Amino acid sequence: MGRGKIVIRRIDNSTSRQVTFSKRRNGLLKKAKELGILCDAEVGVIIFSSTSKLYEFSNTSMKSIIERYNKAKDIPSQLANPASEVKYWQREAAILRQRLENLRMNHCHLMGEELTSLNVSELQNLENQLENSLQGVRKRKDQVFTDEIQELSRKKNLIQQENLELHKRLYGTSDTTGTDSNSFITTSLSINEDPNAPVCLQLCQPEEKNNNMPAPAKFGSLQLL
Repeated sequence: MGRGKIVIRRIDNSTSRQVTFSKRRNGLLKKAKELGILCDAEVGVIIFSSTSKLYEFSNTSMKSIIERYNKAKDIPSQLANPASEVKYWQREAAILRQRLENLRMNHCHLMGEELTSLNVSELQNLENQLENSLQGVRKRKDQVFTDEIQELSRKKNLIQQENLELHKRLYGTSDTTGTDSNSFITTSLSINEDPNAPVCLQLCQPEEKNNNMPAPAKFGSLQLL
């Protein structure tokens, strides 16, 4: 059989009341934690026991939850009155202007400007921050250079492979200079059938022409005998 329905009323026995409080408190905090995880909600629970003992749970920060609660609770009442609405938006604008000024000052400090308002400790923190940022930039730069070198090396190997394939298609098994050594030797030997026979060179004058045209400059010529 299932459990009988429990009447919701104050437990008179102090011992039973304390045991029930402890059990249900743990169950409530467990459910609050599960709600925050499952639904991505910002949850805050505050419990005071009958002995004024405090129990609380928050999945972010209890202070920020309370501030958000007070802000959300005051918005409807402020927007109901036109004058209050104007004051509300003026306050919001002032908060945004202050945040913008803080961001501007932080940017100036990172650029090395307007440092007169900083003390020694703040300057030391700024220096450490810049050193950490510089290390991160250098590490990223080295990684980019390494990646580019590897990519260029890969492209180089690919181009060399393509050139080798193209050379094989054009010249077959000939040497890398693209000149067939056998055909070169055959052509050179066609001058004289005997490759060991000496080659005689004789200087002779060119024949003169019988026309009246001026004779061109005479140059010696070589004749193979």
